[in-house]
Amino acid sequence: MSAEGLSYAAAGVDIEAYERALERVKPLIAATHGREVAAGVGPFAGLYSLPDGSHLAASADGVGTKIKLAIAASSHRGIGVDIVNHCVNDIATARARPLFFLDYFATGKLEPDVFNQLIEGMSEACSAAGCALLGGETAEMPGVYSLGDYDLAGFIVGRIEPGQRPDTSSISEGDVLVGLPSSGLHTNGFSLVRKVFEDVPLKRVFPELGKPLGEVLLEPHRSYLQELNAMRWKGGAHVTGGGILGNLPRCLPEGLGARLDRRAWQVPPVFELIRKRGRVSDDEMNGTFNMGLGMVLVCSRDDVQKGAMIVGEVVRQTGPDRVEIH
Repeated sequence: MSAEGLSYAAAGVDIEAYERALERVKPLIAATHGREVAAGVGPFAGLYSLPDGSHLAASADGVGTKIKLAIAASSHRGIGVDIVNHCVNDIATARARPLFFLDYFATGKLEPDVFNQLIEGMSEACSAAGCALLGGETAEMPGVYSLGDYDLAGFIVGRIEPGQRPDTSSISEGDVLVGLPSSGLHTNGFSLVRKVFEDVPLKRVFPELGKPLGEVLLEPHRSYLQELNAMRWKGGAHVTGGGILGNLPRCLPEGLGARLDRRAWQVPPVFELIRKRGRVSDDEMNGTFNMGLGMVLVCSRDDVQKGAMIVGEVVRQTGPDRVEIH
């Protein structure tokens, strides 16, 4: 471990390099879009306009190297839950009702018990979201994946009723930020997490966690579909890859930023453990992990429900940083 501590880039995941690469290919992607495409690369879900004024919302994602921990722990059902809920949350930020989900499972050699656990998890999460597990693809690729390794990706399509698409242009200075707690790490930052705990048995119980490390790290990704359907909000940020710093600006209009009060929510102990053991900086933590906030909603002050966890407010952007955490 270096004296300055660990970082996501040093663990092999360079989000800034990815962003630069994405900017290069955006014109190629945009060239395929017709008038029906209402939102492409950038938001949490792509939107496709239908003749009746409704929209289809679509998203694709993966679980990342959390899979390596699931393999080490021989516990795979939660990974199936992870991939569905990650995708459900992405299109929920567009007020989409999930319609159907497809998966892509690739492995060196198919192990029926692993496959069955994954399908059980995906089926459970799809049923909870009222979403059909429509099908998918299973690929055996020896030579690409080592024996015992696998990868899992998910693809979801939902429908936004006419007039229900969020109008983020209505977001203004003084609106409040409501945080919805995460269940833990969800599905991001695991390359860094694995580096921090590379020599630690998954069965070890840290006093601050109160249960085995592997159980804490593999806690499934929460779905926020029910909560988003029950609240009035203007914009939503699903806090995944890029952490709070990278995701919150994605639901804010240009010229506006966010100021968060770090004292307003409780950060789960696992994040403090990661920070201390890896000597990870605060900026790196906030730019990699959800830090206990799996979803952040922008609401008018008049629409905030009693008991809601207000974590900050929308402010005018005055510098290069669009998110400030104090």
